[in-house]
Parts: sequence; C-alpha cells; structure tokens
Amino acid sequence: MFWSGAIVVGLTAVAFAFACDWAIGVHARWVARWPIMAAFITPFGIVMIGLATRKLAPASRGSGIPQSIAALDLANAGERSRVISLRIALSKVVLTVLGLLSGASIGREGPTVHVGASIMDALGRFAHFPYDYLRRSLVLAGSAAGLAAAFNTPIAGIVFAVEEMARSFEERTSGTLITAVVIAGAVSTGLLGNYTYFGATTANLPDLHSWLAVPLCGVVGGFFGGLFSRCLLSAGRHLAPLAAERPVALAFALGLLVTSFALLSHGATYGTGYEQARALLVGEAGPGPMFPVLKWLATLASYLTGVPGGIFSPSLATGAGLGADLAPLLPKVPLATMIVLGMAGYFTGVTQSPLTGAVIVMEMVNDHALILPLLATAFLAMGVSRVLCDQPLYQALTAPFLAKPEPTPAPAPSTQT
Repeated sequence: MFWSGAIVVGLTAVAFAFACDWAIGVHARWVARWPIMAAFITPFGIVMIGLATRKLAPASRGSGIPQSIAALDLANAGERSRVISLRIALSKVVLTVLGLLSGASIGREGPTVHVGASIMDALGRFAHFPYDYLRRSLVLAGSAAGLAAAFNTPIAGIVFAVEEMARSFEERTSGTLITAVVIAGAVSTGLLGNYTYFGATTANLPDLHSWLAVPLCGVVGGFFGGLFSRCLLSAGRHLAPLAAERPVALAFALGLLVTSFALLSHGATYGTGYEQARALLVGEAGPGPMFPVLKWLATLASYLTGVPGGIFSPSLATGAGLGADLAPLLPKVPLATMIVLGMAGYFTGVTQSPLTGAVIVMEMVNDHALILPLLATAFLAMGVSRVLCDQPLYQALTAPFLAKPEPTPAPAPSTQT
C-alpha cells in the first residue's frame, strides 16, 4: 500500500505538470491572438479563483508547503484534515492550473509538495497505521516525493524534506522517505524520460578571479531574496484586514498589478518563468534586464492574492535573470555560471534553505562540478537574507495554519415560554 501511494504521487505529479504546461500554452496563445484580453484575463481570473478558494478549500491557498509543515505538528487526525486531505489536494491542482491559465506568476512545485503530503496522509488514514511517527514520516515522504517527481530532482527532494520540512533528520523515517522518493521519481522518469529540468550546462569557474562570482551572487541574491520574504510577510499582515473585508477588490487590484508587470515585460512575467530561465541558460534571446525586477514584483503580487500556487519556479527564474544582469560586472566568468549561481543565491535568499537551494539547482542543470560554488553562494545568501528577514519564510507562513479555529458561539437560549 505504501508503494502504491508513492506511485500515485508520481503519477499525479506528472499529470499536474502536463496540465500546467497546457494552461501556460493556452494563456500565451490567448494573449498573442487577442492582446487586449490581457487586461481582463488576469484580474478577473484571479478574482474568480480567489473566491473559489475561499469557498471550496481555504487551506489550498498559497504554496502548500506551509500547510504540509503544519501537518507535521498536528497530531490529531481531525486537525490535520484542515490542512491536508484529498479534497484539498484536488482543489489545489485544479485552482493552480486555473491560476496559470489566468497568467498569475506562480509555480506548481509547492502545490505538488502539498498534493504529495495529502495523498500519503490519506493512505495512512485508510490503512489505519498505528504510530504517530509513521504518520509524520508519511507526510514527509509524500512532500519529498512530490518535489522529486515535479523537478526530477530526487536528492533535492530528500534534502528539502530534512532541511525545510522537518528541520531535523530522524533515522527511523529515513527509509520511508527515500523509498517514496525513489518510487515516485521512477514513475516520473518512466513517463517523462530521464530529463534535466533546465537542460545540461557547462558552467564553471575557470580561475581564481572567477570565484568573485560567488560573493557577488550570494550577497545580491540573498539581499533581494530576503527582501522578497520580508515584503511578503509584512504586506500579508497589513493586507489581512482588507482581504477579510473586501477580498474581491483586493484581488482585482493585485491582478491589475500582475497584468501591468507582464505588459511592461512583454509577457515575460506570466506563469512560472521556466521558459525565460531556460532561454537564458542555453544562450537564447533573454527577457531583458528588467525581467528580474518585474518578475519579483509579479510573484509578490500573485502570492498576495491568495490563489493557490508556489514560488519555487518564479524564484528560480528571478534568480536566473538576476545572475544575467550581474554578468557584465565579471566579463571573464561564463554567463551560464552567473545564471546558475544567481538562481541558487536568490532561491536561498527567499527560502533560507541553503542545502536545498544548492542541490536543487545542481540537479536542475546537471552540473555536479559546480556544487562547491553553489554551496558557498547559498550559505552567503542565507546569511544576508537573515539580516533582512529574521524568520524563514515557510516557517512564518506556517503559523496561521497551526492556530486553532475559534469555536462557533452557541445560540442564545430562547426566552419564549
């Protein structure tokens, strides 16, 4: 049954990836054929998705990683069902696809983590597994398997579960974790082939002078990544009363901002940012020097709307653009190297998970020779990010899901005789 659950996670991740690619392609064709529609599709689409999220599955909003982390700390099955369940997982998939169809700057990897955790937890409920630690290991395994299958990065899936999800290593859960990652990854590889997410690169640091790229990308990436996290958390707190009182007006205004950034970037900030990052890495025409700034803003606005969707892919795309913008400062360093280090620096600045940042970028570009510079860049970025944002982003976003809902007040007794 456990193997079956891991297989289902892998199949779901593959189907989710196809659906998201379809949604991005359809939106691109709409905007190309009817450019004026861009001013209406995104804001109205975000409003409708936001309303559907609030009504059908409030716990499906945002990335999904905070919900999965919260599930690890909720021992009661009823409390866990508030943040992970098959109903929430289905809503997450459908609403994230609709978000990409609307042009929001979101990713599918965080949602895939949420879906994987929900599937494995549902397996534990169905099988009546007796031990709490086994339920916890199932949530961890499902999360890691979801990330591994989404990116085809099995090592990063394991590192992510240990570093970001559990914040510790438990020997008794390691076998469950690795088995789920292997099975889900095998399913994804069997259906999609043994692909590399961004393709193989020849990034390298040819001499000692080239190592200046490490502190440059680490400091700059950590600064802008930490700034993103701080702005996201601060804006979320300040906008919470308005989101409760006027959710439609707020979602529409943020949707207009997302559309404005997309128009300024000639459509480059729509969707996950995968195509823009891949184009930079393979040396094709890039999205322009303003791309990382506009993608930064579009991702922030998209997340604040509350629609389901993650920030992994948008963060990697922003980091790629940041690295490309920094490349002229070090002309002797290969452009691909600056882009790869920029991705690791900015991603780590956002998440403050340096091991995950270094390993996930390494596996995405299939370049193990660059692992030491990637690690150095990531740890520098984490240090800079913590100066700006003293609490890791996902840990801060987890707190609302751990709060117990307020009890419904009992009706007043009738005074009639």
